[in-house]
Amino acid sequence: MRNWQTLESEPVADYRIFKVRRDRLVSPRTGGAHDFVVLESADWVNVIATTPQKQVVLIEQYRFGKGAVTLEIPGGVIDAGEDPVAAAIRELKEETGYSARSFTLLGMVEPNPAIQTNRCYTVLAEDAEPAGTQELDEKEDIGLIVRPLADVPQLLRSGLITHALVWAAFMHLDLHTRTQG
Repeated sequence: MRNWQTLESEPVADYRIFKVRRDRLVSPRTGGAHDFVVLESADWVNVIATTPQKQVVLIEQYRFGKGAVTLEIPGGVIDAGEDPVAAAIRELKEETGYSARSFTLLGMVEPNPAIQTNRCYTVLAEDAEPAGTQELDEKEDIGLIVRPLADVPQLLRSGLITHALVWAAFMHLDLHTRTQG
């Protein structure tokens, strides 16, 4: 399998949270040229925060794409030049008011490499405890829920957690737990 050759790439629009570009590429198999739309976005981080009592810090927030409140884990955009673990520390504090004793990078997924350029990292924050108040921006309304970590499989199976990147984060945790045990 070979990479396609890019003939041209041009910006189409900038929507702050992502940019749209049009790429024209040549198929190495057919030689045909085709146009594709690509969404350029900053990388993201998701944080699985566990307490000393083996509970997990979850958040509820309204998601505009779905038009409903979803159950998730804390996370957000990684700032330019920021390390994923540093972003996890920041996002955990901002969205939940929690801090943690240790942070471990568990893995990375590409949310949708067919059309997106970014990555989503999963960070485990262990021994998380309340350390202040939430520091939400004006476009965030986030509720906190702390549940036993053992409840997560049922939250996933029941459809209470539907966000694909949260599912991926818990898969990273499962793989990490299996290799540690």
